[in-house]
Amino acid sequence: MKLWREPFDADKLGLPRGTVTIITERCKGCGFCVDYCPRGVLAISADFNAKGYHPPEVVEAGRCVNCDLCEMICPEFAIFCVPAEEATR
Repeated sequence: MKLWREPFDADKLGLPRGTVTIITERCKGCGFCVDYCPRGVLAISADFNAKGYHPPEVVEAGRCVNCDLCEMICPEFAIFCVPAEEATR
């Protein structure tokens, strides 16, 4: 992450990381999570779920910063983020 200016405690700060979990059978394929992900972690998959929709898939797992925007925007509560164990810089 590029900072505008360097904080005094930059050596102590870490970039938060997360793991995205998708409940594919609950998804209705609206694509809000894909559109609002600031890091481009998600994309619409070519596979179908049981309802006949294209659920999202994780394409860039290492880029997730656990912002929870996908979780907040999902109308079906089909996606959530879990903070990674270790924060890396």
